[in-house]
Amino acid sequence: MSPAGEIKTHWLRLHREKLAAMEERKMIQACLEGDDEAFEALVRKYFRKVFHLAMSMTQNSAEADDLAQEVFIKTYTSLTHFRGKSSFSTWIYQIALNHIRDFLRKKRRTKTESLTRESNSNTWESHSSTEKSQEAQQLIQMALQKLPEKFRIMIILRDIHGFSYEEISKILNISPGTVDSRLHRARHKLRQELLPFLQAKGGPS
Repeated sequence: MSPAGEIKTHWLRLHREKLAAMEERKMIQACLEGDDEAFEALVRKYFRKVFHLAMSMTQNSAEADDLAQEVFIKTYTSLTHFRGKSSFSTWIYQIALNHIRDFLRKKRRTKTESLTRESNSNTWESHSSTEKSQEAQQLIQMALQKLPEKFRIMIILRDIHGFSYEEISKILNISPGTVDSRLHRARHKLRQELLPFLQAKGGPS
């Protein structure tokens, strides 16, 4: 693509994002005015993303579904606190992440839940149905679950959900520099966890 074409593509993307943000602000305002249909539209837009975040952290589809619903209840009751300083998606992910972390802390503390994890084959949506693709996803998810929470979250937010460094810094309330260094360490640790599997498959040694 020519430089002029790249500039045009970039401009069109920014324009679409601006229009989407404007439409979203209208929906939020409608929610504040008591329009339940507007809130349902926001739920439809973000529920699956919040569910996958919860699934990535809990490895339990039933818990992930419950957590996602609880997150949207919190979102609804907290809408008056949304000031638009960050994107709505960043704000709702911050609520979701804090809620899921609280749940996991309580779960570890009370020890009322089994440590056995569900199959993770549907944690990420896959565009390929081949056994090799499914096996690769399972291996990555197994390795991901072995990482400390602060590193696992970095991989989930950046590499799975595609948030920018700035968005992650707002969600986690850390500096962009910390995001950069922590993400680098997280990816390094993930590669270390995957190395035995890769070597077993005849990959890098």
